[in-house]
Amino acid sequence: MRDSIDFMTAVPSAESEPRPFAFGSGIYDVDVSDPRGELVDRSGLTGSDIREISGLMQALGGLRDAEQKLSEASLRYMKLNTTDMRALHFLIACENSGVVATPGAIASHLSISTASTTKLLDRLERGDHITRSPHPSDRRALAISITPETRKSAIETVGRQHARRFIAAARLTTQEREIVRRFLVDMTTEIALGDVPWAISAED
Repeated sequence: MRDSIDFMTAVPSAESEPRPFAFGSGIYDVDVSDPRGELVDRSGLTGSDIREISGLMQALGGLRDAEQKLSEASLRYMKLNTTDMRALHFLIACENSGVVATPGAIASHLSISTASTTKLLDRLERGDHITRSPHPSDRRALAISITPETRKSAIETVGRQHARRFIAAARLTTQEREIVRRFLVDMTTEIALGDVPWAISAED
C-alpha cells in the first residue's frame, strides 16, 4: 500500500520535529516509553532530572540486552535449556561451598515439582552432565554432582564471561559500590511482583 508508512524509514517533517524512534537500549528512554506520563509521575522533576534518569534506564536496558544475548549464547553452546543451566549453576555453587546437593534442594532452588526435578535430573544424567550417588549422611537421599567435564566447560566459557561483571564492580570506589548496591536493591523492591493481582491471576 502506497499510503502505508514504514516507521523505520519515514522521514519526519521539519515542522513537527517529533522525537525520533529509539532503537536498542534507547527504547527505555522515558520520553519514548511514557511520553504522556501514563506510567510515571514526573511532577517535581526538572528536564535535567528526566534526562539523567532516562540515561540510567537506557544503561540498564543495555545491560539486560547484553545479559539476554549471553544467556542465549550459553544455551546454544551447552545445548541445554534455561532450567538445565540454572540447575548446573546451583550444582557448581554447592560444590564450591562444600554442600551436598540433593534433588529436594534443586527442586527448592528452581521452584519446580518433585516430578519435574526427576525429569530434569534424568535428562542431565543422560547427557553426562550430572551423576547420582548415595548421600554421605542421609540414606533416604541422593547426592547430585556435576560431572568434571561439564563443570570445566561451563566455567571456562559461560562462567568466565559472566564473571567479567566483577571486573566492572572492581573499578568502582567503595562509596560508588554502596550507591549502586542501594539503587539495585531499591529498584528490585520497586518492581517485585509481590501480591500484584494481574500477576497472581496469570499464575492461576
